[in-house]
Amino acid sequence: MVRDGIHYGVGLSAAGLLVSIFLSVAWGLPFFLLAAFCLYFFRDPEREIPAGAVAVSPADGKVVSLQPSGDGGRRVSVFLNIFDVHVNRIPVSGRITAFEYRPGKFHLANRESASLENEQTSLTIDSESATVVVRQIAGLLARRIVCHKSKGDIVEKGERFGLIKFGSRVDILLGPEWDLSVRLGERVKGGSSILARRRD
Repeated sequence: MVRDGIHYGVGLSAAGLLVSIFLSVAWGLPFFLLAAFCLYFFRDPEREIPAGAVAVSPADGKVVSLQPSGDGGRRVSVFLNIFDVHVNRIPVSGRITAFEYRPGKFHLANRESASLENEQTSLTIDSESATVVVRQIAGLLARRIVCHKSKGDIVEKGERFGLIKFGSRVDILLGPEWDLSVRLGERVKGGSSILARRRD
């Protein structure tokens, strides 16, 4: 469970209790339901991280875009709905060489324009002579991006690095040295689903 879920759950439960006492249980019920949803939304299950020269999905969700990038690589976009686990994970082991925050709009995260126009943070990871970029992108409902990593950090594949609250998108940019292992429309899990394999 992410700590934010406990805070939301306790706060909404307390509000529901007070409303139930001073008004009625019927008026307090929506607060209890919201508290239960927050506890569900901020769940953080353990994942088995695959070994080898592979890039794992940075998030749970659906692959909504597979686009070529300017360097001959590919961009994989994963859309998270409000029922997906929103904890984000590092796709490859390495060292973070750049961190960038860019303010922007809040388009629906499953639209192609979200990758360019929405508010986002980007981590560039140097992984054994390969550069991988992972972007947390805010959506229509997601108005807060949380990232716990910064430039210079050493990270491990599958390691938790942040979350985006209430619906979002995560992009991963892979160079030409990677062969994709996912298809458009496929459901993936953060930290355990393999997005691509490194060529020898």
